[in-house]
Amino acid sequence: MYQLIIIGGGPGGISAGIYAARKKIKTLLIAEEFGGQSAVSDDVQNWIGDQSISGFDLAKKMEAHLKAHKKDIEIVEGDRVVTIKKIKEGRYRVSTQKGEKYETENILLVSGSRRRRLDVPGGEEFDGKGVAYCATCDAPLFKDKAVAVIGGGNSALEAVLDLLTYASKVYLIHRGEKLKGDAVTQDEIRKSEKVEIIFDSEVREIFGNKFVTGLEYKDVKTDKIKKLKLGGVFVEIGSLPNSDMVKDLVKLGKWGEVVVNHKTMQSSDSGIWAAGDVSDVLYKQNNISAGDSIKAVLNIYDKITGQSRK
Repeated sequence: MYQLIIIGGGPGGISAGIYAARKKIKTLLIAEEFGGQSAVSDDVQNWIGDQSISGFDLAKKMEAHLKAHKKDIEIVEGDRVVTIKKIKEGRYRVSTQKGEKYETENILLVSGSRRRRLDVPGGEEFDGKGVAYCATCDAPLFKDKAVAVIGGGNSALEAVLDLLTYASKVYLIHRGEKLKGDAVTQDEIRKSEKVEIIFDSEVREIFGNKFVTGLEYKDVKTDKIKKLKLGGVFVEIGSLPNSDMVKDLVKLGKWGEVVVNHKTMQSSDSGIWAAGDVSDVLYKQNNISAGDSIKAVLNIYDKITGQSRK
């Protein structure tokens, strides 16, 4: 019987684990892997304390920091939580993919999010055959090819940067009138003659033979249908929270994000907290996830010790 189970191994989960260990809360942390979504990033420039670091190196540093406290926290890695059942008030059973079961008084869900899939004809058919969801992983496969990146946020802009080294041409297709990513990154991609930004456009279809050969999109202002000849399509259209395990226990927002009290990160259930991308926090950032997770652990500690803060 644990006082707290932390679910997730990203910056939020690791930060929470370190604070829980320091507070001597009887804690179990369950993580399929460490590092979160940034683990595949080539160059992270906004993690406070490191001017520039690869996602892989950042993940290793965070993991090492957590495991330095291993005498005060139990860690299960390489397993994934699939269900959470409320046995009674103040008691939950957590079950994993490998069939393990654990019981706890409190839960901190820091399970992150997963990539939103592109739901158009050809999107599923050519997944892995020219349609990709990780530029850092797959960019070298598209050497000397024209490619498209779909999206307008930071992940889309970073995908463009990853592809510039390899692709002959990069089209950035965005539904809106303005890009949403960081201004510094926008400036960087606009410097390249390889990049062409297509605003106010919706992808309608991806086509090809055995492999992607192009896509069709609609100009939403003119309703004109246009086509591009391509060797690949990278999808960066946002993410969906990994909240299925608590969908019957807590209040969820429109997209499935856990609705929390932003002062404490507590959900609608008195024993469940959430932080990071799985929560309804407005900004999805590593530093914010870490801070909100720490906030949650401190609030859980107050609950366990009977302290009240105003």
